[in-house]
Amino acid sequence: MAEFPEVRFLDRTTPPHIATLIMLAGLAALAMNIFLPSLPGMAEYFETDYRLLQLSIALYLAVNAVFQILIGPISDKFGRRPVILCGMVLFLVATIGCMTATTAFAFLSFRMMQATIVVAMVLSRAIVRDMVPQDQAASMIGYVTMGMAVVPMVGPAIGGVLDEHFGWQANFWALLTLGIFVLWLTWADLGETAAKSGFSMTQQFQEYPVLFRSPRFWGYAMASALSSGAFFAYLGGAPYVGDKVFNMEPSVLGLYFGAPAVGYFLGNFLSGRYSVRIGINHMVLWGTIVNAGGIVVNLVLFYAGLGTAISFFGLMTLMGLGNGMTIPNATAGALSVRPHLAGTASGLAGALMIGGGAALSALAGAMLTPETGAFPLLWIMLITALLGIIAILLVIRRAKLLDT
Repeated sequence: MAEFPEVRFLDRTTPPHIATLIMLAGLAALAMNIFLPSLPGMAEYFETDYRLLQLSIALYLAVNAVFQILIGPISDKFGRRPVILCGMVLFLVATIGCMTATTAFAFLSFRMMQATIVVAMVLSRAIVRDMVPQDQAASMIGYVTMGMAVVPMVGPAIGGVLDEHFGWQANFWALLTLGIFVLWLTWADLGETAAKSGFSMTQQFQEYPVLFRSPRFWGYAMASALSSGAFFAYLGGAPYVGDKVFNMEPSVLGLYFGAPAVGYFLGNFLSGRYSVRIGINHMVLWGTIVNAGGIVVNLVLFYAGLGTAISFFGLMTLMGLGNGMTIPNATAGALSVRPHLAGTASGLAGALMIGGGAALSALAGAMLTPETGAFPLLWIMLITALLGIIAILLVIRRAKLLDT
């Protein structure tokens, strides 16, 4: 088994320590949801409609997806370190703008600018692939994304406490403080891991067709996007199911809602532990099967009239487990198709995941009614999960054909 490159913590002449990559990914995840409990109070503060403030989520995801497409080629051209540092500085400026905004439109403008923190998420994965071979990259990405599994569980809870005691601006003070620390850590620890491209920026973006023509890239990227699509559909529909189907109180719903994150954390751990031994293709295959299997059991229980809040949310742990096995390994595979385009591949694969996920989340929310119950949500989740299995099976089939 290949060895990891030499890493000296807080020495920017060597590749970064995994702790730095975890902090980068965690900050990007925290920026997405820490302030969600504050939205009602923020609507009152800005004297505007709650639905307008909700755009802070949709617009953030939209800009996030666009940035992911741009960041990859830019980082392949100029390197990971300067792009991450610039993105984080812009994030800090935007965070100050968010907490000092006097109108809802000013807040939304700075909120879109905050999406520059996506550089931390996208390039932390690309850096891993720069450092180690494919199977080891899947293992290391698994450990890095474990932090991204924990943060969404605790972020809104922390934000709610800060809001209650200090007001909604405290959420952004927390992001600013943590962001300054992570910026310092990145400056001190993140050595450049990518060889700078000799292409011009135009030539760098013209490399996208190289990925577009790669069946393996599309197979890995779609396996990741479709498997995670089940989770995004859950985000869009599960609050409605909990409220309208099971009549759950918000506090109880919030507790149950985090079930997939528990499974995702465990799946990331399994990826970190076993990807090198088992190989990424089989890890992705088993992850997609576990994902779909939990949804199938959920549907069977509902058709049998045995569906409950505990079964509905409890089985979502299997969805999280499957995604935790699938996403790190499929990401490593997508980044390994053309290693010299790791940043570009990471951005494009991430954009497919976020863009497709946003659409599935909106679809799930639109199709649910009191009459339909949870069935539309579960069918959307199952179809996307099954398509994820097909995507990785096509990758495995192509690999066998190339070996013969």
